[in-house]
This record gives sequence, C-alpha cells and structure tokens, in this order.
Amino acid sequence: MDRYLVEIPHEPDQASCRAAIKIFAESGSHYLTHADFGCADGVHNAWLIIEAADHGEARLVAPPQYRDNARVTRVKRYAWTEGDEPHASR
Repeated sequence: MDRYLVEIPHEPDQASCRAAIKIFAESGSHYLTHADFGCADGVHNAWLIIEAADHGEARLVAPPQYRDNARVTRVKRYAWTEGDEPHASR
C-alpha cells in the first residue's frame, strides 16, 4: 500500500473550526481522532497521513461533508539511492 497525505480544509471562522474538530473527534475513526489541525496558526486544514490502496480509498477517510474538498497526495520517503526517481511515471 502507498502512503497518502489527506488535507481537509474548512472555513476560517471559529464556529467552523469547532464544528470540524467536533466532527473529527466524534467520528470514532482512529484516523480522524488523530488528525492534526492548523487552526491555531491560521491555516484552517486538518491533515492525516494514512496507508491506502489508491487516491480514492484515501479520500474516503475524510468525513462525508468535507470529502469533496479534500486534497489527497501520495507521499513517499526517498533514500536517494541510484534508481530512486522522484518523477517516475505514475
């Protein structure tokens, strides 16, 4: 499985931040209850790093009301050895 960064934005007002935190906390999902939020620094996103089979499966981790706006990025750590190409074909 690949690793994915799932970035889930919400509106910047205090009520939206509180609602997002509550939704994540009450979800019961291990992923969501361990999300990192950037609200205290003015970046109104939650971030998760998960393992999934593909982008679509990773997106399903986001709560339904945020899913359409979630940004999913496959991430990889590189050892920088010969043949470890960061721009290899998908």
